[in-house]
Amino acid sequence: MAKKIMTVDDSASVRQMVAFTLKDAGYDVVEAVDGQDALGKLSSPVDMIITDLNMPNMDGLELIRQARGQSQFKFIPIIMLTTESQAEKKQEGKQAGATGWIVKPFKPEQLLAVVKKVLG
Repeated sequence: MAKKIMTVDDSASVRQMVAFTLKDAGYDVVEAVDGQDALGKLSSPVDMIITDLNMPNMDGLELIRQARGQSQFKFIPIIMLTTESQAEKKQEGKQAGATGWIVKPFKPEQLLAVVKKVLG
């Protein structure tokens, strides 16, 4: 059975690119437009979350904190996919519970390499 990955980004073009890359590699993809939307869609289990940092309604850090607060998402990989590359932002992400960090713009093969490494 294919692994299910949620991609969370307020940019439709980024969501499409991530979804296309992942689907092309055989993953099932659930898309969400921001943290609130993502939490609402987490009623069904996913194997991994890839989220942007800066989004309206609920940002990526708050999404990670809220997801980590639910027992079924305590240990799933959560990757930040963002334009932010400062060390303090990465530290904030790590403290919130992010598993990894990819800086945009990203190459599809870079994204897939991280997904494969993290999902095993």
